[in-house]
Amino acid sequence: MIESNPPLQQHYGRLLQESGKGHQNRSSFYDHNHHSVIKECKLPLIDLGGLESCDERQRLACSAAICKAASEWGFFRVVNHGIDSELLRKMRRGQVKLFDMPFENKATCGLLNNSYRWGTPTATRPNQFSWSEAFHIPLSKISEPACWGEFNSLREVINEFAAAMLRLSRLLAGILAENLGNPKDAVEKVCDESTCFLRLNHYPACPKSEEETFGLVPHTDSDFLTILYQDHVGGLQLMKDSKWVAVKPNPDALIVNIGDLFQAWSNGEYKSVEHKVMANNKMERYSTAYFLCPSYNTLIGSCTEPSIYRKFTFGEYRDQIQDDVKKFGHKIGLSRFLVQDTNALMII
Repeated sequence: MIESNPPLQQHYGRLLQESGKGHQNRSSFYDHNHHSVIKECKLPLIDLGGLESCDERQRLACSAAICKAASEWGFFRVVNHGIDSELLRKMRRGQVKLFDMPFENKATCGLLNNSYRWGTPTATRPNQFSWSEAFHIPLSKISEPACWGEFNSLREVINEFAAAMLRLSRLLAGILAENLGNPKDAVEKVCDESTCFLRLNHYPACPKSEEETFGLVPHTDSDFLTILYQDHVGGLQLMKDSKWVAVKPNPDALIVNIGDLFQAWSNGEYKSVEHKVMANNKMERYSTAYFLCPSYNTLIGSCTEPSIYRKFTFGEYRDQIQDDVKKFGHKIGLSRFLVQDTNALMII
């Protein structure tokens, strides 16, 4: 077998053998994730230029569209978002160059603060495995030139990219907070450039059928907001009305989705929706995700009462996720933090 970069095929093949080619001991948690996609959807498309309009009705309509999408879909697309198209192109060029490095270099040279990840080390079954590689970068580390080596120019691009994403995420978070009767800076106060993360994703072409293999396993995001810059290939799917729908790619728009922390903070008004990426058997895919996160000691509590979630810190939430993944092979998430006893609610 020819060794791939990274060695996804070798690891996935071992999981297939150990699990009887994936047909035995499958977790009920993942069974629904193999149902056929019902349709290709067009997410709500919101022109953020409306927020700059001289017409107050247009400004209010734009804000209302953002809040409605956050409540009904948990996902939406934005255009006229204020991020320069050339900056996005530079980000993608640097990302492609980074992933073109030999696997050994990516895995062992400590590049980008040892942030390289590939596959799913905790997977015990094929349906827990992600056919992808990524650099998951804490933005508190990007100012350290020593960890960038020959990619110091990429560090400069990421600095600019992260600053633009922070501005956009704060703008959207402010609108969502105000809609619930809170100060516009309620989320901004606990999220800054040092607490957020950037994830550079690469999904190599997969020789398996794209119906069978996850590029990224089903999950919800553990932040306030995620902003995604993706290419034209597609593969992103989300859960809508208990059915998987495929998101039609639009490289001219950024995708925004609500994270677990915003769902808890909004007391369930905004929805953190399960989503996944399906592997493509012909084309590789790139995406860049910006995660609006607070510090680990930030206390997350619902902004209205009675609260359906107990208060927890971001650090406590992350630790619980890591424990659950080790024990059960998947994230359980917010159901762990419901006010009522959740033992009967968990599907393991």
